[in-house]
Amino acid sequence: MQTIVETAPQSNVTLWAGRIVTGLVIAFMIFDVGIKLIEMDVVRDNMLRLGYPLSLAGGFQIGVLEAVCLILYIIPRTSVLGAILLTGVMGRCHRSHLRVGDPLPSHTLFGVYLGLLIWGGIYLRNPRLRELIPVQR
Repeated sequence: MQTIVETAPQSNVTLWAGRIVTGLVIAFMIFDVGIKLIEMDVVRDNMLRLGYPLSLAGGFQIGVLEAVCLILYIIPRTSVLGAILLTGVMGRCHRSHLRVGDPLPSHTLFGVYLGLLIWGGIYLRNPRLRELIPVQR
């Protein structure tokens, strides 16, 4: 038995807004992954301050994990899976900053802000996701 799914037409404004938001997320995440993969001193210093062990303080392993999640987010067929995994990564960031008492609006909630942008971009680009989670009027 074959199921036919019809999606509502998508406006160009919604599609392009989603692409722009997604592009901003991707640009930030490429920067974030990059500084972790090259193990910049600022990454090591902050990872140690957040209580991560010295073996993880360079951030390389976390950078690889974020890169895999980002690649899944970029590929249209796996973008929802990538968004789910990136949300988990952002939750880890939120917890780490909360645990050490960093300022709430700038540090602790940054992962929440990024998570909202991750899902906002994909929500605007993906009509099937909008059907699954409709905005009620």
